[in-house]
Amino acid sequence: MTHLSQEGAVQELAIVTGRSGAGRSTAISALEDVGFEAIDNVPCSLVPRLFEGRPPGEPLALGIDTRSRGFSTAELLDLLERIETDPSCHAQLIFLDCSETALMRRFSETRRRHPFDRGGLLQDSLRQEKRLLAPLRARADVLIDTSEMTPGELRKQIARWFGREGRVPMEVNVLSFSYKRGLPLGADLVIDCRFLDNPHWQAALRARDGQDAEVAAFVAADPRHAAFMKHLQALFELLLPAYREEGRAYLTLAFGCTGGRHRSVAVAAEVAQALGRSGWPVMLCHRDLDRMARVPGADMEASP
Repeated sequence: MTHLSQEGAVQELAIVTGRSGAGRSTAISALEDVGFEAIDNVPCSLVPRLFEGRPPGEPLALGIDTRSRGFSTAELLDLLERIETDPSCHAQLIFLDCSETALMRRFSETRRRHPFDRGGLLQDSLRQEKRLLAPLRARADVLIDTSEMTPGELRKQIARWFGREGRVPMEVNVLSFSYKRGLPLGADLVIDCRFLDNPHWQAALRARDGQDAEVAAFVAADPRHAAFMKHLQALFELLLPAYREEGRAYLTLAFGCTGGRHRSVAVAAEVAQALGRSGWPVMLCHRDLDRMARVPGADMEASP
């Protein structure tokens, strides 16, 4: 691999790949907006040539996926391995993932053909591509699950993680979810809140959610709650600085309960507020309430 820069300068490189329909084109465009020189649909065989005689300068983003000419998972993994041996390049593999349900909805809405479509079922094409890309997903430096994201939300995430102006070392994404709908993809730490008293069994609270003050108070009244929060605080005080020192751009903390409506929502909100007061940039998302929430004092974007 030709050195990507001279005189000790380091070339920043982002390789963006992922499942068709997961938002790769949006991510490439967002990287271009924050100062990356972006080239999409690059064949792996041409990547080394892009750096021949190239002086260090703007960071570079390359889009490579199953639509790229001559795409090969093995070839892309080999390329990444060779890049890692070059001290003049700092490269990250960004993988865009998405649930099968969301992908089927997106392809149906846009009426686009999946690149693996040979006249069969869309579900079969999605699963074939998923198997092909599994080694790249496992290798990814940054894994972004766009199942619950709009294109605008994905752009904001890319800007926060890779924008150079005002960039923070690490953002903490705090997420509540329902175990009935499955574990969230890309979660770094998953905390089970199902041991706490469940407001669902209180007729006056059942129709509300964990953002309601009375529901949150009911959850906090569980005798185990105070000790639980104390241990979580100690755990995060230990782990978050360590993850930041490792160079992580973001960390996702996921809190789950049975329905994703009461206990996990209340605990996630309480944790997010505590982290925000401690100075961490925090994004709070209640996945199964289908809306975002703002954390007072935290540097965070929200949607209605």
